Amino acid sequence: MKKVGNHNSILRKLYFCLALMLIFSATSFAQDAAPAAADATAAPAAATGGDPVKGKELFNANCAACHKLDAKSTGPALRGVSVKHDMAWIYKWVHNSSDLIKSGDAAAVKVFEENNKVVMTAFPQLAEGDIDNIIAYTSTPKEEAPVVAGALAAGAEGAAASQDGLSNNVILGALVLVMAMLVVMLFLVNNVLRKVAKANNIEVAPKEPRISIWKAFVKNQFLILVTAIFLLLSGAYLVYGFLMQVGVDQEYAPIQPIHYSHRIHAGDNEINCKYCHSAARVSKNAGIPSLNVCMNCHKNISEVAESTATPEYSKAFYDEQIQKLYTAVGWDKTTQSYTGKTQPVKWVRIHNLPDFVYFNHSQHVTVAGVECQTCHGPVQEFEIQKQFAPLTMGWCIDCHRKTDVKMEGNEYYTKIHEQLSKKYGVEKLTAAQMGGLECGKCHY
Repeated sequence: MKKVGNHNSILRKLYFCLALMLIFSATSFAQDAAPAAADATAAPAAATGGDPVKGKELFNANCAACHKLDAKSTGPALRGVSVKHDMAWIYKWVHNSSDLIKSGDAAAVKVFEENNKVVMTAFPQLAEGDIDNIIAYTSTPKEEAPVVAGALAAGAEGAAASQDGLSNNVILGALVLVMAMLVVMLFLVNNVLRKVAKANNIEVAPKEPRISIWKAFVKNQFLILVTAIFLLLSGAYLVYGFLMQVGVDQEYAPIQPIHYSHRIHAGDNEINCKYCHSAARVSKNAGIPSLNVCMNCHKNISEVAESTATPEYSKAFYDEQIQKLYTAVGWDKTTQSYTGKTQPVKWVRIHNLPDFVYFNHSQHVTVAGVECQTCHGPVQEFEIQKQFAPLTMGWCIDCHRKTDVKMEGNEYYTKIHEQLSKKYGVEKLTAAQMGGLECGKCHY
């Protein structure tokens, strides 16, 4: 039989290419990561004469409401204050600043006038040793922002990720090359077998003709009937499901002009929902909190703590949102005063019931004692507020059927509760049994 081609030469070339790819992949895996950066050196020692650790505790307990270390608040920034004034003066100022001002002390009068003539609270209970500790804390050098370290770490992680990505690409390339080799080998084997069969006068049996599956399907009337019924039912189900979702905005979470994190306020700081939404206690609507409510806290909180930042939202991002609040209310944090220049905040409404639906917040919050999370979800976990519940008629009716009427301290329902409980043979009535399913209760 005549020899067909030199297949060994082709295979040798393919094997040689595969060996080169595997060697390159092993070299990439063998690269070692760069050594970790050395730990940052400790901050220089604080001023002598006090304990900065105890001073930090005293500062947070007595001073942090009006002072910051590196920014002006109600009072001036306190870092390095021991350089500006001697300790004897600081003792007198902390114990009773008013007396020092009345005495005509030039430094005291200057500090008083530079800070909008706001009188500092007297702290006669603080001993001189306590004040020494606070001054020691305010004398500590300013720490480098951890954002830099985070950026360096992110850069190192990015470099490592790029190396891993390169190695993965090499492996995928090697696999693709192996698959291509297999395809070529199968093609060559098939070609050789056909030539061998032809050389030995062996005929390859032709493929039997097959009827198309679509022609077979068209000839079967039973399958056509079953398919038509299935398509009609499926179409009706899909149309019904689509129509039932019209006007349902569950999971709707619009982007607001000022990013407000319920996770930080209601979660981390445990601010009661009704502190901001005070109208929910006495009104039909919960209301949008006035920006003056925000300024009750943010007059002295112009930036967030480092621990507040998340991978999605940095400290700089949150500080920018506080500055947007200041711009809206016209607050100058440097002078600690209102400029009179305000800007409206165009909040985007999230929960919006149809006009023909009546819902009273005070009836549910105050009378029924329903928690805000029942309808609005775990808001203390939401970074961006969203519509938690579907707010459909079926959802409201289901709640009325399951929720017992709160009778403790509610004499309004006592008489009717006694009559209806006997009628239904139960100890506690649900809102539905008290008339909560009547059309006029929820619709105009």
